[in-house]
Amino acid sequence: MVGVGCAAAAALLSCLLVALPLCCAGQTDLTSPQDIQVYIVNTNFTLRWNYTGNDTNVTFSAEYRWFEYFETNETEWKTEWKELPGCQNVTRTECDFSSAITKYYDKHHVRIRAERREELSPWSSIFEMIPYFIAQIGPPGVELQSTNGVIKIKLSPPEANQVRKMWIADLRFKYNLVIWENSSNPEVRSQSIFPTDTIDDLAPDTTYCLKVQATLPLDFQEGLFSPIRCVKTTRKVNDLLCATNVRILALNMKFHLHWKNQYKQRVSYNVQYLIGYLKKLHGDYSMKWLNVPGCENITDTQCSFSSIITTTSGFYYLRVQAMSEYNKSCLSNEVKVDPLTTNEIGPPDVKVDISNVLLHIQISPPGGPECEVMRDHYDLSYRVLYWKNSSNNNEEEVKMKEIKQTIATVSDLTPSTLYCVKAQAFSEAYNKSSDYSKVECIKTPGDKTLPLIILATFVTALIAVLLVATPLVFGLYQIYNKIKYVFFPSCQPPLNIESFGGQVFSSLYLSTTDEPIENCSIIEAITEEVNQIDFKDYKHSKQSSRDSGTYSNDSDTSGSKASEETLEKEIV
Repeated sequence: MVGVGCAAAAALLSCLLVALPLCCAGQTDLTSPQDIQVYIVNTNFTLRWNYTGNDTNVTFSAEYRWFEYFETNETEWKTEWKELPGCQNVTRTECDFSSAITKYYDKHHVRIRAERREELSPWSSIFEMIPYFIAQIGPPGVELQSTNGVIKIKLSPPEANQVRKMWIADLRFKYNLVIWENSSNPEVRSQSIFPTDTIDDLAPDTTYCLKVQATLPLDFQEGLFSPIRCVKTTRKVNDLLCATNVRILALNMKFHLHWKNQYKQRVSYNVQYLIGYLKKLHGDYSMKWLNVPGCENITDTQCSFSSIITTTSGFYYLRVQAMSEYNKSCLSNEVKVDPLTTNEIGPPDVKVDISNVLLHIQISPPGGPECEVMRDHYDLSYRVLYWKNSSNNNEEEVKMKEIKQTIATVSDLTPSTLYCVKAQAFSEAYNKSSDYSKVECIKTPGDKTLPLIILATFVTALIAVLLVATPLVFGLYQIYNKIKYVFFPSCQPPLNIESFGGQVFSSLYLSTTDEPIENCSIIEAITEEVNQIDFKDYKHSKQSSRDSGTYSNDSDTSGSKASEETLEKEIV
């Protein structure tokens, strides 16, 4: 009996021991961490959170997982939750897990919970991140040297000498310098600098403090500033051998360097240049300066360096090396050349011409037709001014036209007037404009309207006179022909008729259109003396006259017979 009771008690105790941890675990009072955040500087990852519970002896553990995207089949794969190295059983509310993350462009999830012995809080909300997009750029390394009144600065990129890097391309970094005088009311100034650069325009024997920031402008990311460094400047030694007032004069892509000489003895000069991108590199570029061809060992204080400007997209640095006859040398300050920004636009050439009622304006681009850079890169436009140049002192209105082409026309011109034109080239992209060209003038031809009116009036009058005079002349001519035909006929009566007593016979001649030869019919008024003439002799005379063809035509027999019959009746 006793053995059975002991066995039952042992079984009940074992059940209680198994159930007790489960019951406790399901009824924990621990709360979940809140406000999960991840801070990334370069490749340094820090997880931070808040815990509002009043529990003691609480630790925290985190888990993470990441997602991989496969572009081949456009699918996303995620890993299982894993313990986050560096964030297990920590007692503070932050932990460093830099060693755990190596895929900076993949999506990651992080979660954390509170623990106390066997008690576990629920998991916190999931923090999602892509490391590259939330990372901050760390401060660059800074080295300073004060010499001859300037401060030489040398920078190292934010992740120098690190094996794993968040920012792969160091050349993409831009550096901003903030410098101020260490005084009660400092004037702070900012400027962009290169990894190896010189800060000038500083007061001598003065302490300056500065800090430097690295940025990635294309990614719109700004880094953390470096720790503040302070340095005291020295006095600058004024070496008379050095070239001073070094400046650039450039017009229509023709570049000249000018400087001043303050050395009283014989001196020669070398003009040196450096391709601008070399200054972006981290390292020493002092041995990469080159001499400008044609500007070596010269004694003049100017030289053309157009031959080295082989591209308009980059920039250059120039300096003058002065050398004395004792092999002593001195380098001038450097000047920067950004070709399209440094260059100035010259005035265009203008030609004018008159055609009909239009003023034609022909513009030649600055630099001439061979200067393609001026046309292609500046995207030039032209501002044309034109006005009437009258002889009196009255001010004429100046009119303006803006054009993109090199040809312009002006209409509505006043005849016999002198017009003057000048033009200016400008580029909106570079905010540059040239001087105005020389004034070109041309006179418009006289008014052609009045001569045309006179000519038209004359032609109209001539046509009218012809229209009126032609019928009149024709009528007069016909009347004249009729009068001449009647009173001065070209045909003569027969001789036998003309010999009748010397009497003049009046005859009426009729014309016909059948033949060009005139046919005549004679109607005679016979006096009493004719009765004594033998009718046969008259017929014989008439027959002779017909045969001769002088007074009649065979085709006109009807007319002759009628005349004969009439004559016979009169004789009877």
